[in-house]
Amino acid sequence: MYATQALTHVVPLAAELDKNKVTPGVLGFLVFAALAVGVWLLMKSMNRHMGRVNFEEAPDPAAAKAAEGTPGAPAKK
Repeated sequence: MYATQALTHVVPLAAELDKNKVTPGVLGFLVFAALAVGVWLLMKSMNRHMGRVNFEEAPDPAAAKAAEGTPGAPAKK
């Protein structure tokens, strides 16, 4: 019941809008184009920075101790 009442109040407002005048226009296109260029530049910069990364993981000290053997166990020869 409430949805139909709300719809009856909204429909006349929508009919008053001129469909030919509600457009993003040139300003909308320029903002969209600027955002697209900005995203492209950020992606290019990120790709360049990720290419420079030279990451070698340091060995885990706990894993190195486990590889050497536990106390009381026979040593590897």
